Amino acid sequence: MSSYFTELARQYIDGEWRQGTGSWDIIDFNPYNGEKLASITIATVDEVDEAYRAAQRAQKAWAATNPYARRAVFEKALRLIEEREAEITEVIIAELGGTHLKAGFELHLAKEFLRESIQLSLRPEGKILPSPIDGKENRLYRVPVGVVGVISPFNFPFLLSLKSVAPALALGNGVVLKPHQNTPIVGGSLVAKIFEDAGLPGGLLNVVITDIAEIGDAFIEHPVPKVISFTGSDKVGRHVATVCASHFKSAVLELGGNSALVVLEDADIDYAVDAAVFSRYVHQGQVCMAANRVLVDRSIADEFTEKFVAKVRTLKVGDPSDPQTIIGPVINSSQADSLTGAVDQAIAEGATALVRGATTDNLVEPTVLTDLPADSAILQQEIFGPVALLVTFDGEEEAVRIVNDTPYGLSGAVHTADVERGVAFAKQIDTGMFHVNDGTVHDEPLVPFGGEKHSGIGRLNGETTVDAFTTQKWISVQHGRSFFPF
Repeated sequence: MSSYFTELARQYIDGEWRQGTGSWDIIDFNPYNGEKLASITIATVDEVDEAYRAAQRAQKAWAATNPYARRAVFEKALRLIEEREAEITEVIIAELGGTHLKAGFELHLAKEFLRESIQLSLRPEGKILPSPIDGKENRLYRVPVGVVGVISPFNFPFLLSLKSVAPALALGNGVVLKPHQNTPIVGGSLVAKIFEDAGLPGGLLNVVITDIAEIGDAFIEHPVPKVISFTGSDKVGRHVATVCASHFKSAVLELGGNSALVVLEDADIDYAVDAAVFSRYVHQGQVCMAANRVLVDRSIADEFTEKFVAKVRTLKVGDPSDPQTIIGPVINSSQADSLTGAVDQAIAEGATALVRGATTDNLVEPTVLTDLPADSAILQQEIFGPVALLVTFDGEEEAVRIVNDTPYGLSGAVHTADVERGVAFAKQIDTGMFHVNDGTVHDEPLVPFGGEKHSGIGRLNGETTVDAFTTQKWISVQHGRSFFPF
């Protein structure tokens, strides 16, 4: 077992590693074999306050630091991740149940986002705007918001913590990070350790490992943070947005999805099958952009279904430390039970199981359902597991209607021999992102990432990250005398 689970099983507040003072511990388990990885005494409301106050104290000097000097920290952090990639992979496999494939995917993206943060230090630009008043110079400055609170999820915790933490720091802010209770090391203290070793000044980045049962809304209500960046479910996101609004904070919400991959009648069927299987089953389907629904034109449905089912049956299920494994465990027993219940209910409602995977502890084998009644509950929800729903349609108009018939609007894809037909189709879908002749699972450092409807508020990546973690300040200079009417 990695030494990270003993060395990093602590809070990181004001540049110090310390035990929490809460009355109970979060137990970090390996979701595949149930091994206890770490025991972490939770942080209290007082420690959340200490973390935010530390970030606030450290932020002013950091914001005043030459951005070229700030940039050097991120360059070193990138080198450290590259040097420690094998160790980090081991920890991702142990704590998340992520496969080697998944760990490689997450680390590749994490490094890409760190490379963007290196550039982000130099990105903010000011403007001089014209004025209708003679002699007036309007200067528009872009400045850090101050302190950002980050709440990261369990599915891609290293990437999705870094995705907010690194740019917020690069842009001159302080940060307090609260990782998910199921991934406190990969999503929390490991991130802190990398930045500490990279030379980030103490106090700028703090990690509090805790639970709402202990702190309630203290993390988002606290007066110091001006922005809360939350990635997680739409149910919790709604609450975060409500609390933030009542305290005049900005919220960046990256929430759930119910994405569809659509296969039109002129598609390359073999390629579409490959894209659909990856888009549904990557990391056991525990991806917000995963293709819950696979929509296929009725004229090609038989051929597609046969090939899709055949490929799904080849997916190796088991120990995520085995490089050949494609499907490892879901994150915990609650998730496994929820998936089993959702499939059972769908079958009771009339769905046909072309593949019915068994559930053993947290290992949930792939399932493929078809013939779902239009009002089946599973069609409307984010499944977050290795369950594919095959839905047939007659013509593009019906496909558009079905894809949009969900409260979510995050990602999606369409396959067709005519690229411009695909683009025209994509424009009709109520999502923040849509892909032509590709999978549904994509994230790139420069392209705005986010959803519509219940899939979130705001965007991250590239210039939208600058907008999220900075604010604009107008300073005017009057050259000569101004005129006052009295």
